[in-house]
Amino acid sequence: MPAKNPLLDLWRSGRPTLNGWLAIPSIPSAEAMAHQGWDSLTIDLQHGLSDYASALGMLTALSTTNTVAMARVPWLEEGIIMRMLDAGCYGIICPMINTAGEARRFARACLYAPEGNRSFGPIRVGLHAGPDYYQNANEEVLSIAMIESREALDQLDAILDVEELKAIYIGPADLSLALGCAPKFDQEEKPVVEAIERIVHAAKARGKWVGIHNATVAYARRMTGLGADFVTVGSDLRFMVAGASEVVSEFRRTGGSGGSGAY
Repeated sequence: MPAKNPLLDLWRSGRPTLNGWLAIPSIPSAEAMAHQGWDSLTIDLQHGLSDYASALGMLTALSTTNTVAMARVPWLEEGIIMRMLDAGCYGIICPMINTAGEARRFARACLYAPEGNRSFGPIRVGLHAGPDYYQNANEEVLSIAMIESREALDQLDAILDVEELKAIYIGPADLSLALGCAPKFDQEEKPVVEAIERIVHAAKARGKWVGIHNATVAYARRMTGLGADFVTVGSDLRFMVAGASEVVSEFRRTGGSGGSGAY
């Protein structure tokens, strides 16, 4: 992977990108996902099963392809943000950013001085991206704040006015809960749909990139039509469950006895 972030070139050209989600702490499954052609893959350290040690091996696997590596950190905590950047992530998604102060604190953790307070020590990303990484990092690394609470909606304009922040990511499940609706992706309930539309339009008006989590390709296409620059569809765990369920269901429908075999 070069020091430049390919996602930015694609977004600037007007092409939305497809992001995959890695919930399973597995090097082989991360590598298999990376070889399917995703524009980016996000290792989930918040609700996924990975920790830093497993994520490090997964990042090495992702670097066998041109897929851009990102991570969702557990919370707004500078230590894990900087470690994941040093390990090779080109984007950090941070959950529950509710105020402009939190957005600024998060964004500055992703930037070297004088723009931010990221500590210098690109131990793996320096090998991965090359010796000129640090010269380009402030421009190329994505700080992506999750908007998923009522407080964040109330503070939306102030959050988007944080100059250092590069992008936002809509978390439909928590946003739904905050608005009194069932937590789910691909929302059709009016309060959530209106909130999503408001977030996307406000972010685009201020020059911020926008992403959102989706359950289906159809809804993801609807979101790119609305203006989203990157969309997530499913996860490695969901794909495995769906694929296994389909095989088992087909076998039962076609007369399988349900007995166990050797494997």
